[in-house]
This record gives sequence, C-alpha cells and structure tokens, in this order.
Amino acid sequence: MRHNFKIIQEINFTRQKNNMISPGVLKKILSAYELTDPAMLIVPYGKGLINNTWKITIGSSEYILQKINESVFEKPLDIEYNIHLIAEYLKENHPGYLFTIPVKTKKQEEMICDQQGYFRVFPFIKNSYTINIASTPQQAFEAARQFGLFTEMLIKFPVILLKKTIPDFHNLILRYQQFEEACKYGDPPRIKESASIIKFIRGHNNILKKFQLIQADPNFKIRVTHHDTKISNVLFDKNGKGLCVIDLDTVMPGYFISDVGDMMRTYLSPVSEEEKDIKKIEVREDFFQAIVEGYLQQMSKHLSDAELKHFVFAGKFMIYMQAIRFLTDHLSNDKYYGADYENQNFVRANNQVTLLQRIIDKKNILKQMINHY
Repeated sequence: MRHNFKIIQEINFTRQKNNMISPGVLKKILSAYELTDPAMLIVPYGKGLINNTWKITIGSSEYILQKINESVFEKPLDIEYNIHLIAEYLKENHPGYLFTIPVKTKKQEEMICDQQGYFRVFPFIKNSYTINIASTPQQAFEAARQFGLFTEMLIKFPVILLKKTIPDFHNLILRYQQFEEACKYGDPPRIKESASIIKFIRGHNNILKKFQLIQADPNFKIRVTHHDTKISNVLFDKNGKGLCVIDLDTVMPGYFISDVGDMMRTYLSPVSEEEKDIKKIEVREDFFQAIVEGYLQQMSKHLSDAELKHFVFAGKFMIYMQAIRFLTDHLSNDKYYGADYENQNFVRANNQVTLLQRIIDKKNILKQMINHY
C-alpha cells in the first residue's frame, strides 16, 4: 500500500492543461470501478492536449482512465450518450468491428462525476500502440483506412440522433466571424504585427464561400464523423496494421471534409504545426496518395461525385480554418489555446498559412491523384 500511495502522489503532481487530481479522488473513482488492488501501477499516458489520461495496470489487466476537460466539453454526458448509442448500433449490426466501450462501474454507470469533474475508464487494448506523427505512407494509409472504415460502419446509423459535443466545432463561418472580430477588437500591436497573415486569410476567403455552398448542396451528406483524425487517434497492432479509432469525444454529425481535411493537415507535412522554420513545411505527395487510397478504400462507393471533386478542398478547408483559429487566439491574447512562449499562436498561424499555400501550389497534381476514383 505504501508503494501504491507513492505512485498516486506522483500522479497528483502530474499536470495536463493545468489540471490535477488528488489521491483521495483517484481512490474514490477507481473504487467505483472496483479497481482497488494495492499493487496497481498508475502512470500518465499519451500526449493529448484536452483530457487528462492515465494508464492503470493491475497484474495482467490494463485500463485507461480519463478526466473530461469541461472547458472544451461543456456537457460531458453528451459524450457518454453518443458513445453508448454507437456501441449499441455496432454491436447489433457489425459485431466483429473493434470498438472500445467504457468499463461500467458497479452501479452500471459509464461515466461518473466527482467534485473534480467527470471521469471514465476504458479497457486498454493489449498489444496495441499509438504514434504521434505519420512517418511513413503506410502509416498514413492505415490511419486513413480506419477513419474511413469507422464512418462506413455507421453509414446507416441515424446520425440525427447524435448530440453535438462541441457545437460549431468545424463551422468555418463562425470561425471567420470570430477572426474578423479579433481583427477589430483584439490587441492593437498584435494586429499590426500580423498584417501580412490577416491579408492572406482575407485574400483566400473563397474557401469560406465554397464551404457556404457545400452547406446548401444536397450532394454533400451529413454522416457520422470523427472530427479529430490525427494519427494518434488510431490504434496499431504489433505488425503496424490499424486496429481501430479511439478518442471518440468529438464524434458528431459532419461532412467528410472534416475527417479527410484533418488527416491532410496533420499527415502531409513532415513537421507539425509548431514548426517555426517554414522552409521545412511541405506537402508530401506519397502521403497524400496514402490518405486517398486508405480512406477511399472504404468510402469511395459512398461519396458523391461532388464530394470526390472536393477531396483536395478538404485539406484547404481544415488548414485554412486552423490558421484562422490560431491567429484569432493570438490577436485575442491567447485566451483559448494559451501559449508556452510569446507569439506561439502567431507561429502556429504562420505555419498553417504556409501549409495552405503549399497545398494550393500543388492542387493540380493532387487532383490528378484522385481522378480514377
């Protein structure tokens, strides 16, 4: 027991987004799930920026414990509701599909609330792992196929039943309005210093106009969409094959451009959105081809001709929106994302507008890669 208490104390001082969990609360939560072995090992897990996550090991059994970030997810029970609905549908219609469902407490709850917030526990999939950066086209292919498969398994699911866990999450119209407000009411010195990026964003608002047309076009379907398709949200097996998608908190009704666009935003460049040296930012054509082949292996028969013609636009849409969000936060003195150093969100915004320009420069080459679908 003494050794266990030491581990808990270490967790108590582990900070993710400035949140901490006390030993007493941790003990109470784990007890609700009947996880009380004094020899258990509890360690921080993953590099997620939103929820707090720990891995729990009890002998040969492993679990994932998460604390929901209520600053992002204002109604955590909506997450539980969506996951439960999808799990029941998949169990009945696709019982062979690997879908991680929460462990229930002894009171049969899938999420519990304490004075420190909302918590849930998932089983840890044995012999699986995650990666943070797509370093090979094969990894990009596997991830894209898994996200495509997830949406395909739910093609006939009544998407209207899902709750919007983050309302307007990928609403470019709203994000652009927030950007213009920040340009008007934000920090004057930062507005002045950001003049070139502001001009670039305004000069490419044809992306916004095309999104408005998509919303009015019946050829663009609302489907069950993950909305956060970075590669770390895919589990891989020991052979490097994709097992399933995880981190389902943002699963909501949406357009395919959200999932495909986020894959392009996070897989195509060899460097992340944090890279300051824009010379390192590029669009890797073989990674684009991998995304196309992986996603369309599952979804080509479900996408309309109009959607297929907007495959490259998906990347422009997501990169443009993220550039807007980073710059809006910079002009607003880092209220949403925060900053680890001065001008971090300016660096991120500049990174994303550079990536957007790289996509635009190669748009004809990229479009040719999807012509045979």
